[in-house]
Amino acid sequence: MEEVNFGTKNSRSFFLEKDRKLLAVRAEAGVTLASTLCREAAHHALAGSELLFDVEDAQVQVYKLPDQADATLRKAMLRELPDVRFAGSVLVNPLTGEPILYTENMFLKFIDELAPARCLEILAALNLQIKHVAPYATNAFFVHHQDNHGTQVCSFSRQLLERRDVEYCHPEMLRQGQRRAIHHNQWHLKKTVVSYQFEIDASANVEAAHVLAQGEGVVIAIIDDAFDIDHPEFAGTAKIVVARNFDRRNAASGPRPKNALERHGTAAASVACANGDGGASGVAPRASLMPLKLTRPLGARAEADAFYWAAQQGADIISCSWGPLEGHWADPSDPRHTQVFPLAASTRLAIEYAATKGRAGKGCVIFFGAGNGNESLDNDGYSSHPMVIAVGACNDQSRRSAYSDFGKALWCCFPSGDQAHPDPKYKPATSTPQTRGIRTTDLSGKFADTTHPAFIETFSGTSSACPGAAGVAALILSANPALDRESVRRILAECCDKIGHADDGPLGQYDQDGHSHYYGHGRLNALRAVQITMKRKQEQVG
Repeated sequence: MEEVNFGTKNSRSFFLEKDRKLLAVRAEAGVTLASTLCREAAHHALAGSELLFDVEDAQVQVYKLPDQADATLRKAMLRELPDVRFAGSVLVNPLTGEPILYTENMFLKFIDELAPARCLEILAALNLQIKHVAPYATNAFFVHHQDNHGTQVCSFSRQLLERRDVEYCHPEMLRQGQRRAIHHNQWHLKKTVVSYQFEIDASANVEAAHVLAQGEGVVIAIIDDAFDIDHPEFAGTAKIVVARNFDRRNAASGPRPKNALERHGTAAASVACANGDGGASGVAPRASLMPLKLTRPLGARAEADAFYWAAQQGADIISCSWGPLEGHWADPSDPRHTQVFPLAASTRLAIEYAATKGRAGKGCVIFFGAGNGNESLDNDGYSSHPMVIAVGACNDQSRRSAYSDFGKALWCCFPSGDQAHPDPKYKPATSTPQTRGIRTTDLSGKFADTTHPAFIETFSGTSSACPGAAGVAALILSANPALDRESVRRILAECCDKIGHADDGPLGQYDQDGHSHYYGHGRLNALRAVQITMKRKQEQVG
């Protein structure tokens, strides 16, 4: 077993074990793993294996071997290849078998009271090479020790954490993430009739809010897989601001998709702030978009860098429709439902930097999709962080979407699609097939789907709910840019409609503070949010 602690020395650790049925292969720095594995010897070594996990930016792949008996021989064959840096067993979560990679780098933060010069002295004495200075925290670094190989980085980081002058120290762990999506019209924005026959009145009342505010002067940063910034719905000289690609090997290519699979970010960004000129309006159509491409696994250094960049470059709002792997929403026996997913110290500190230092100290308003596992989001270190606004999904019947995560940390919900539940008494399907998802943008240009070019009507999950809520926050800030992060958070709670159904049971009920485990403070009402904002601004002036 290997022990890893993402917190301080008194925090709870988690444990990983080696799975010899899995094989990780990593190329030497500057070498493309695909070219290395083209050799005949590599084909023999990997014959019959299944690719489980590909971290292209780090040139690492994880395979499931067909037979554990010859695992040692297969690893030896790969190690003999000239450009292979590592070929060995993989650390996994002992309960779920989820593969977890490490880069042999460590995140190390000394206590704030230590002088910077003293930090450098200690690093030199420990023979630690600085790979990156973390700008979002005091005395924080990503470091590497040349004599630590393989899982030695776990035990060495634990030793360093025991020092009195060290606050955090853990390996850079890479875990598979999951986009917060499950699967005619924009029924989520207004009361409308779909398919010319079904009246739907379960929106976030956005169209009415547009009479008062449309997101003018607000910058929404979306961190996601890629963005079709050439799409007509994102046209305009001021729409796209300081775009960036955080995948270091492909940084020069910008945030655009490199293949047809990278379409999630385009859909999410549109829900938040598409212009509405060509068929899909965002909640805040006049807001600017800061598209930040991030395809690295969870916990990578680039993840923290994205939050710091957004804050430094003027983002008002940060929206993240992704998070850790989840259990299957309709399978209560899935062991992932009860897994606690801790947040790496580097990412946590970067989120806290953006939330406290962004917007000239007023704080960036940060949103995460609650998740699509029909499980407690309180186990998810991302969406349950106290400086994050966790957004659940509700359907066209004003009820929780069957897959939407729930818990104490859920702040609010926003309309999205739904799935038919095995027990329709509790979570019935949507009214019509046309409301199973949200109308939004899809890839245009060379990667467009010829069956529905440039637009789709099936975007769903908390992937859609999250940027929808971020758009409501943009309407609030456009009505009063002087509000700090906590003020926006309180208005979002106050503006909500208390939705639900008697069949929801105790978790659907609202407590004395107006909070429900299923709905948070309820479904966002954009018009009411803007009205509250404008009324309080007038009261302050008066």
